[in-house]
Amino acid sequence: MKRMEAEFSNLVKAYRKKHMGKGPERVTTTFCKCWAICEMAGNLSPVEKFMAKTGDGRQMLRTARTEMVKEIYKEHPPVEMEELLGAKFVQLFVDIDIEQDIGMSIFVFDQDLEKKYKSI
Repeated sequence: MKRMEAEFSNLVKAYRKKHMGKGPERVTTTFCKCWAICEMAGNLSPVEKFMAKTGDGRQMLRTARTEMVKEIYKEHPPVEMEELLGAKFVQLFVDIDIEQDIGMSIFVFDQDLEKKYKSI
């Protein structure tokens, strides 16, 4: 399972870089039932870090890094992730702590990933 979780983490980084211009520096994935839970650090660009110095900037970044990310996945379904897992992407939950530059994404798939990849 660790190998598949690592491969999934790499796909998340590549997807974010392709569609957002910058991917997270580190991604750690854990499969739990039908969820792929990704902890991400180093998400913000230098410009975003500068913007985060004000309350309005932090709020704008949080909105962009949550709502906009969900829209990107709707517009550009993560086909590579589906192919890797052999499961259909259903939904995405996203949150980020701007001050700590730590984010969480929970990818929901149509199969129990934990059970499917337990022996790998």
